[in-house]
Amino acid sequence: MWVATQDLPRRAAHPFYARLNQIFDQHYFDGFVEDLCERFYAAEGRPGLPPGRYFRLLLIGYFEGLDAEPAIAWRAADSFALREFLGLVLPETPPDHSTISRTRRLIDLETHGAVFTWMLQRLADAGLVKGKTVGIDATTVEANAALRSIVRRDTGESYKDFLTKLAQASGIETPTRADLARIDRKRKKKGSNDAWTYPHDPDARITEMKNGRTHLAHKAEHAVDLETGAIVGVTVQDADDGDTTTCVETLIEAAERVEAVRPDGEGIEEIVGDKGYHSNQSLVDFEAVGVRSYISEPDRGRRNWKKDPKARDAVYRNRRRIRGARGLRLLRLRGERLERPFAHLYETGGMRRVHLRGHTNIGKRLLIHAAGFNLGLLMRQLIGVGTPRGLQGRLTVAVAALLALVGALWSFLAGHGRSVRRASSMARQDIASSTVVHITGAETGFHHGLLGGKVL
Repeated sequence: MWVATQDLPRRAAHPFYARLNQIFDQHYFDGFVEDLCERFYAAEGRPGLPPGRYFRLLLIGYFEGLDAEPAIAWRAADSFALREFLGLVLPETPPDHSTISRTRRLIDLETHGAVFTWMLQRLADAGLVKGKTVGIDATTVEANAALRSIVRRDTGESYKDFLTKLAQASGIETPTRADLARIDRKRKKKGSNDAWTYPHDPDARITEMKNGRTHLAHKAEHAVDLETGAIVGVTVQDADDGDTTTCVETLIEAAERVEAVRPDGEGIEEIVGDKGYHSNQSLVDFEAVGVRSYISEPDRGRRNWKKDPKARDAVYRNRRRIRGARGLRLLRLRGERLERPFAHLYETGGMRRVHLRGHTNIGKRLLIHAAGFNLGLLMRQLIGVGTPRGLQGRLTVAVAALLALVGALWSFLAGHGRSVRRASSMARQDIASSTVVHITGAETGFHHGLLGGKVL
């Protein structure tokens, strides 16, 4: 028996992805990205991965919490709902991970940034981008690299070879692993980024992670609209650079995107950050561009301002602002609105450890990852949930509420039934006890208790 593929029964599309596709179709997303990426595709040869499908695959990586492109390709091939989201019908197959990787390498970082801005524009149209008050914070992302493979920048020798030479110089002809470990423990500043590098990913830096371990890592920095929670800027930079250094690039990118999606707005007017972003020069620079700072101030003790009165004024004004009611409220809001994207993108979103190398490749993936977070804010406004998995919880809550309602109704009816039966029983007892029959020898009739008279 032969059945055509178009006649096979089809599973209903996932309501979250179906609604997201409606937004894309309404605003001509596929046409926009095809025009944007036209220069990356040849007119002849084997057809490539369509740009709209490629960016949808990266969005699947965020919404499904997938950390690598092979996982995205496998998930797209395994789910009929995701096939529907990608616009695939049987017998078409989703692209494999090598096709996704090759397309990512061909499309440049600026194009990924333009797609991020297009999705941010959808939030601005829905009133989810204000752009007045922006919070900034950074986190570390573990690199696709191993510390055991680092080499010297000057000679190119490995870490083990370097320790072996030190051991031989100290008089140990054939050092064991224990000897090398003992020599390594006595060395100071043995993990300097000025002396060591990872040959396959020079952008990775030796740094201490949030959990206290030392790894090769990158630094991801976010600029977030504190009024709505939307990400307006994201950059990937060296993990060993200070916050006061990296914030310049991130804030410039955020200001350009806010201006692009809200050309009639006033732009960024306030910056909110933690103690890592506090320095004399950064506060002076913020005032120079007309931006009010709400930066937490570390305890530096008494300071001498005789040689730098301009920095003193900037620091004192920032201190006065963060101690006011609005400053305290913004600092509390910063903890809420900035930590939430970190949890969604790097913990549940699977980007805490990247499987790509180089700031450019990581930045491409991270931009669309952040765009997925922003689309989640828009979807939460439209349908009440920000991720496809959120609907699973909603169904459980709805079923639980329905069962609770049925249980309460059943208890009410059962209790009401018992009350009715109890009242009927008591009424019958009253009737039986109040019914009196009098029979005497002189009378041939009887007296009924209810009627109170004589019945002949």
